[in-house]
Amino acid sequence: MNEVTSKLEQFFQPVTKFVTEKLGHISTEALGWMAVIVIHAATLPTFLAVMMGLSDRLPPVDVILLVWGGLALMFFRAVLLKDMLNVATIGFGFVLQAAMMALIFFKM
Repeated sequence: MNEVTSKLEQFFQPVTKFVTEKLGHISTEALGWMAVIVIHAATLPTFLAVMMGLSDRLPPVDVILLVWGGLALMFFRAVLLKDMLNVATIGFGFVLQAAMMALIFFKM
C-alpha cells in the first residue's frame, strides 16, 4: 500500500506544481484585466442614458475624477511593468470615455 501512495504522490506532484504556479498566475492576471474593464464600465450606463435622452443627470464629478485617477494609476503601473494588454485596454477605455463625454458636452 505504501508503494501505491508513493507512486500517486510522484504522479500528482508535477500536476500540483503546474496548477499552483501557472494557473494561479493566469487567474490573477485575468482578474486584474477584468477589474479594469469593470472600472471603465462604471460610468457607462449613466453616459448612455444621457446620450439617449433618458436622463439629464450626469454622474458626480468626484466619481468621474476618482475613477479616472484610479485608472491612471493602473495605467502607469502597467506601463512600468510593460503589461501591454492593460496599457492597450486602459488606453482604449480612456479614448472611449473621452469621446462619450465629448458627445454629451458638445451635443453632437
